[in-house]
Amino acid sequence: MPSLKEIKNRVASVNSTLKITSAMKMVAAAKLHKAQTAIGNMLPYQEMLYGMLGKLMTYRQAAMVGEEPLEEPQDEFQDEEKEPTVQEELDVLYSSRPVHKVAIVAYSSNSSLCGGFNSSAIKHVTAIIDEYLAYGLSAEDITVFSVGRKMADAMNKKGFVSPADYTHLADKPGYEEASKLATELVYGFMTGRFDKVELSYNHFRSTASQPPVRETYLPFAPADDTEKTGNAESFDYIVEPDVDTILEELLPKVLMLKMYTVQLDTNAAEHAARTLAMQTATDNGNEILQELTLEYNKGRQQKITSEILDLVGGSMQ
Repeated sequence: MPSLKEIKNRVASVNSTLKITSAMKMVAAAKLHKAQTAIGNMLPYQEMLYGMLGKLMTYRQAAMVGEEPLEEPQDEFQDEEKEPTVQEELDVLYSSRPVHKVAIVAYSSNSSLCGGFNSSAIKHVTAIIDEYLAYGLSAEDITVFSVGRKMADAMNKKGFVSPADYTHLADKPGYEEASKLATELVYGFMTGRFDKVELSYNHFRSTASQPPVRETYLPFAPADDTEKTGNAESFDYIVEPDVDTILEELLPKVLMLKMYTVQLDTNAAEHAARTLAMQTATDNGNEILQELTLEYNKGRQQKITSEILDLVGGSMQ
């Protein structure tokens, strides 16, 4: 049985730890509230853009039915390749193709003490990589963009080194930095560097739930909201100058916004996981403190009882 001094030292140590966990819980809760507010402000705008984009794409596809592409005269003296038209670029972003090279944007946190947040994210990305390897791709055909130090460290050990350092995006999500990453991915997809781009991140569902999710980023396909957006016949926009020009301006903004929203989402999930982890640690610390206090009181009572018995025994002699 430990001495009273040892128990007292442990009580002081647990109390100090409880102060730390309580402070970290309050900080994480404050950051979670800030992240939730940012997501709440962003989601209506994103949903509106997705709905508009879905209507425009539906209208565009319906308008193209039955149309035949115009054959332009060939210039036998023209050596330089023609630049792709807006319609051709849009078709590339929307069209699926055989997957020979894939990019995975994998999110985690930069720090620990957030429960199973990082471990679940790393397992989820590892499962996606294993799926593509089983599909027939080699490790050289898979590019992992690691956002977060924990993910970068785990992927480096597996041989998937990120093309650039994106760890800072895990702490401070920003639209400008998200736009740069989105632009790099779109360029890689347009030039054939990637045949598919996927996102893997922890989705904030509630404080107690942050499940890992997998989404296709490119080729782009907005959610099928036929009931909300209707079909081409119910198209209620006046488009000027034409649909392709509007889509050329709108689609990059939607892709950048999607990247930024995902960063906000995983950031909120991280703070929620840390809040829950620190709450659990605080509860466990309080239980340990109660047990130590009870053990200390028992030991103290036994010591007092032993001293009384010694005094009584000495007086009877």
